[in-house]
Amino acid sequence: MAYEETVDDRPTETEATDKEYVFGTWSYQSEVSPTEIVEADGVRFTEADGSERIDFSGQLMCSNLGHSADDVADAMAEQAQTGAYFAPGFTTEPRAELGELLADVTPGDLSKTFFSTSGTEAVEAAIKIARFYTGKQKILSRYRSYHGATAGSISVTGDPRRLKAEPGIPGTIKAPDPYAYGSNMDPMESLDYIDEMLELEGDTVAAVLVEPIVGSNGILVPPEEYLPRLKEIAHDHGALLICDEVMSGFGRTGEWFGSDVFGVTPDIMTMAKGLTGAYAPLGATIVTSEIADHFEDEMLCHGHTYSGHPVACAAGLAAVKTYQEQNLVEHAADVGEYLGERLDDLADDHPSVGDTRGVGLFRGVELTKSSEGRVPFGRREDKISKGSTVVDEVAERAYENGTYVANMINTLVIAPPLTITEDDVDEAVSHIDDALSVSDAAMED
Repeated sequence: MAYEETVDDRPTETEATDKEYVFGTWSYQSEVSPTEIVEADGVRFTEADGSERIDFSGQLMCSNLGHSADDVADAMAEQAQTGAYFAPGFTTEPRAELGELLADVTPGDLSKTFFSTSGTEAVEAAIKIARFYTGKQKILSRYRSYHGATAGSISVTGDPRRLKAEPGIPGTIKAPDPYAYGSNMDPMESLDYIDEMLELEGDTVAAVLVEPIVGSNGILVPPEEYLPRLKEIAHDHGALLICDEVMSGFGRTGEWFGSDVFGVTPDIMTMAKGLTGAYAPLGATIVTSEIADHFEDEMLCHGHTYSGHPVACAAGLAAVKTYQEQNLVEHAADVGEYLGERLDDLADDHPSVGDTRGVGLFRGVELTKSSEGRVPFGRREDKISKGSTVVDEVAERAYENGTYVANMINTLVIAPPLTITEDDVDEAVSHIDDALSVSDAAMED
């Protein structure tokens, strides 16, 4: 959600023009009110009226490098001058080197990458590769998931926004999630459910597709043993494991990838967002050497005009090198631990904070109407309904105080740039501290 705060409460010329001529995403257009940003630096951005905000969610959980990654911007400009675009049948140094570097930083023997332009396209590629490789069609995903907006990726998404796009592609089935706070099923019991689903589906499931740590649907962190066991279950039934790392990748969790938190190498991994620090649209789907070898003599029947776009790959190459050279993954782990402590302080001080969870700089604060148990202010249907919720009002109050924090259903999603400092965290938390008075006042007890 974007918020508007101009001195005289009238839109700027840019805001008015955008409102008239550009669709807002995932919105009833009557409720769209875009805010013009004119400058950004580090972990902060500035609006047209001069108001400065801390970017405590990395925009859409993607600006991992913040807004001052000069090496990335310079690499893009240099490649644009050298050659802005070549067809995918050609190659460039940035594309080849980025492919090699991704094989190095991803876990296990993930080794060969297909480049696209977004996370949703990376998931589309993963679905097709899994089907081509296994010869099976079904994809099992989970109800509290988000995998993208295109036909295939929205079909495997569990998020309620898929409902308006149905019927989707055939062959998608949904399973429960490891959600200790908001489900009537224990996280590990949900694995037994998935095991039984795969058994009952017979040998028809190509892959199990999950976010190692669920992002848009609440920052859901499974037990340590969950993902390793899930991979075993998938393989026992002849299915691949696809890990969607679009949001949890590139240092966000204090590890290179969410899969690394649990010591798991998936068969296929999808990436985007932090891959370039959001400096350019770039998605990637990387597979193990065994899957890559399959396509030596079998056609990979998939492609994009902009696959391996030189400028985007130059951005990705520079971004990954920046993570390495500035030790940002380690920094995210250190500051992320401090962030977790500060969010726990909020839980101690505010009865409307029902749960805090997350790892590294990937955190969620879930709200509750009741101090006696989970009674959410926001519900799943709110994602496709008009109007605002108490959670929206909390986020808006924080924004007015000077901190942008995204909220999804009933959870404040905190995913700042990896360059954030403890002082920045303190300032942002103080803004949220005040904002939580809104939800405290709205409680039922």
